[in-house]
Amino acid sequence: MESILKKLRQEKDLTQRELAKLLSLSPSTVAMYETGQRKPDSDTLKVLADFFNVTIDYLLGRSDIKNPKIDNKINSDLTEKDEKDIAKELEKMMKQLESQGALMFDGEPLDDESREALRLSLENSMRITKITNKKYTPKKYRKNNKED
Repeated sequence: MESILKKLRQEKDLTQRELAKLLSLSPSTVAMYETGQRKPDSDTLKVLADFFNVTIDYLLGRSDIKNPKIDNKINSDLTEKDEKDIAKELEKMMKQLESQGALMFDGEPLDDESREALRLSLENSMRITKITNKKYTPKKYRKNNKED
């Protein structure tokens, strides 16, 4: 979270002192958040996420999705069947990777956090692929031949 908070602050061209003033925090608190010496409580996480227009999961490094509006647009383009297909395929893919011992980085097994990041990345890729295929497949070749 530390590097993400610092990056977001720098993207807005703010100093630690300026950010602290805008959010009614002390400058030393912001500095400790950015260096990992202190973790924000849930209320402060919400304030930070709202201020930077990101999700709390993004702020904590648990998601690559920065802007929730973009995520909602992606989700709204998928049907319930698409969601189930993605979930089923994702589980199959993760089990296959785990059974083959392929979940390693630099010769070391992935920890739970890295494994979850990989799963989220694969899921997002599958969603984008599904939407792109729907968008660019002519209607006469689509499995479900309904009008869009």
